[in-house]
Amino acid sequence: MIIVTAASGQLGRLVITELLKRVPAEQIVAAVRDPGKVADLADQGVLVRHADYNDPASLDKAFEGATKVLLISSNDLGNRVPQHRNVIDAAARARVGLLAYTSLLHADTSTLSLAAEHCATEDAVRAAGVPYTLLRNGWYVENYTAALGGAIAHGALAGGAGEGRIAAAARADYAEAAAVVLASTGAVEQVYELAGDEAFTLAELAAEVSRQTGKDIPFHNLPQQDYLAMLLQIGLPAPLAELIADSDAQAARGALFDDSKVLGKLIGRPTISLAAAVKAAL
Repeated sequence: MIIVTAASGQLGRLVITELLKRVPAEQIVAAVRDPGKVADLADQGVLVRHADYNDPASLDKAFEGATKVLLISSNDLGNRVPQHRNVIDAAARARVGLLAYTSLLHADTSTLSLAAEHCATEDAVRAAGVPYTLLRNGWYVENYTAALGGAIAHGALAGGAGEGRIAAAARADYAEAAAVVLASTGAVEQVYELAGDEAFTLAELAAEVSRQTGKDIPFHNLPQQDYLAMLLQIGLPAPLAELIADSDAQAARGALFDDSKVLGKLIGRPTISLAAAVKAAL
């Protein structure tokens, strides 16, 4: 039985979609806080179980019969480590054959503020005493393309990554990688550094948007504090705004770059191209 946590989220749903191509639906469990949000998955034969990262008892029940568990990192910044430990402990009690965790690219050396919670979780995974795989995901290209509407409306793409190259991939690429690992009947590696095949700068992203829209959309690089102020001004919550501004600042120093192409090799195809990502977003 393969358990996918946070299955109602964007990544979790995509992982299950990919798993359904590889294993029978009755071998997949969508573990979610609100089962009503995944009724469509139940209609496809996927087992749906209530699971709350803050409720260890719910996790024990959700993990009954589990052979593999995918822990998708929580989006509750600042509270993720204890939540993740609850999942890890439940997986250990269930004596799963594999615990996979969606971590951060180069988590152990990353300068991103996000890295601390991921590193603490990785330590807990290693200490759990069960076979594990760390899926160290790079940046989602959707982190940038989701904001293209605003960039087009304002006639410019703003950010703080300077000339830093960003090896982003589509959420669907990372989801497929997780499904490949979970559906594998053989040995899997303990750590996968996953990133897009093609790295790009934000200036290159802006140029591609300009090309596809026929409009002049330049990239405006901002100092970290100025970019943070802009994000706060447009209404982003402070923790999220600080995360985005920090991530761009670290990207300028190479924190989101990787040229190993491990992700493309794992899924057996090239990851999404910049042109395709922009086209999909537009």
